Amino acid sequence: MRPTATVLVYSDDANTREQVRLATGRRPAADLPPVEFVECATLPAVLEALEDGGIDICVLDGETAPAGGMGVCRQIKDEIFQCPPVVLLIGRPQDAWLATWSRAEAAVTHPVDPVALTDALAGLLRKRLAVGA
Repeated sequence: MRPTATVLVYSDDANTREQVRLATGRRPAADLPPVEFVECATLPAVLEALEDGGIDICVLDGETAPAGGMGVCRQIKDEIFQCPPVVLLIGRPQDAWLATWSRAEAAVTHPVDPVALTDALAGLLRKRLAVGA
């Protein structure tokens, strides 16, 4: 098992980034490595972190301004070679179709539901780490 998995969390709201960290805890599931977080509040920071490499999964806040997580997701899927999977935080369950449009692998409603978020993270990390193993 890898020593750690790296989760990029994008939101202009420090409280949302904290909710993601607290909901995830040290690891999203017992069979996964502990996680490290890279927090980003701006689109340029997200792009720089992804270009630097080492990101295993992204959690993007769809309500972030001025660059919302849905648009950022679509952009990174187009621009980043072997883009990591994305969990999109959406404001309403009815916005799930927008998450599909943005090509996110999973969507979780905001405010953050710890069970839904860790289930989504764990499933995507298992797939990502199995491919990278």
